[in-house]
Amino acid sequence: MNHPDFLWRNPEPKRSYDVVVIGGGGHGLATAHYLAKNHGITNVAVLEKGWLAGGNMARNTTLIRSNYLLDASAGIYEHSLKLWEGLEEDLDYPILFSQRGVLNLAHSLQDVRDSVRRVEANVLNGVDAEWVGPDDVKKLCPIVNVSDDIRYPVLGATYQPRAGIAKHDYVAWGFARRADQAGIDIMQGCEVTGFSTDGDRVTGVRTTRGDIAAGQVALCAAGHTSVLTDMLGIPVPVQSHPLQALVSELLEPVHPTIVMSNAVHVYVSQAHKGELVMGAGVDSYNGFGQRGAFHIIERQMAAAVELFPIFARAHLLRSWAGIVDVCPDASPIVGRTPYRNVYLNCGWGTGGFKATPGLGWCLAHTIANDEPHPFIAPFGLDRFVTGALVDEHGAAAVAH
Repeated sequence: MNHPDFLWRNPEPKRSYDVVVIGGGGHGLATAHYLAKNHGITNVAVLEKGWLAGGNMARNTTLIRSNYLLDASAGIYEHSLKLWEGLEEDLDYPILFSQRGVLNLAHSLQDVRDSVRRVEANVLNGVDAEWVGPDDVKKLCPIVNVSDDIRYPVLGATYQPRAGIAKHDYVAWGFARRADQAGIDIMQGCEVTGFSTDGDRVTGVRTTRGDIAAGQVALCAAGHTSVLTDMLGIPVPVQSHPLQALVSELLEPVHPTIVMSNAVHVYVSQAHKGELVMGAGVDSYNGFGQRGAFHIIERQMAAAVELFPIFARAHLLRSWAGIVDVCPDASPIVGRTPYRNVYLNCGWGTGGFKATPGLGWCLAHTIANDEPHPFIAPFGLDRFVTGALVDEHGAAAVAH
């Protein structure tokens, strides 16, 4: 499928917009779409310094799930998953959403305890989840090695049947197409260089394509939000890290679901065209380089091949790294800032893609009503002052 025709339009910015969204990736485009659809706000500009959805949206591994442990996390991701289930109709665009389920493998007794606890919490929150033993893991995904004599023996897994994947570039084009149809201006090659302020308000955005007056501003530049907050003098507790992934050559369909292993920080699915999509862990160093350290992904892929012996002879097609914002509690920061009309959206770490429609819906609500949507209220910047952290990473013992 070719890029939609509107992607070749790049309008000149108007002098003033009611809302300026900085970041033309999935979150920025979804926010623009729901501003128009849910709130009738169409005098909106989406500013992207590169090309549309060319940052993390082009570098994620397309995994969508909502089986998180803590109430706050389950709330936003389940809201998002429900939107994913109707998104193709909403956007009138083929996003190739495939609900093939996800298995989170357990390799130790502590993994089993943590996993069963998470399943029970999911059920209480109305999220579909179940615990399955090694035999059922083998039935759901016959290519997983469940023998006892491997480094990471499979003792069972959590299973969420409604989880799945979608084609990330189609998702971005679908949101952008709808926003464009609503009259929203999407400007590529438009880098933000600074802000104009008046007391506790931002009055305008300075860009490489001229100055723009703004009524409200939303910061949605994944992996690079700290660059924008530094311009505004807002201290934000995020660090940028490379997050690695790779795809193989095209293969015949052999992998019917998604398999994740937190013990080795690797997960594997098979894309619609046939390539294996393998995600690894976050590199330990800070940086904006979109490649990552080879020794980290080499170690994780070695573990993946032990779990999936059938992949031992698969050829690497390409590898890359997205840049993710990581917060101290590994949960996002969404909501108000010290500036009355500036809204922050960052720190999603490995969860950004799966949250795309849900975040867009909730951030649009927050902007339109100047009041945090209930699903994102727990993720405000002030939690680092009050101590009401949402430590999903530490509590659930599951990465990605």
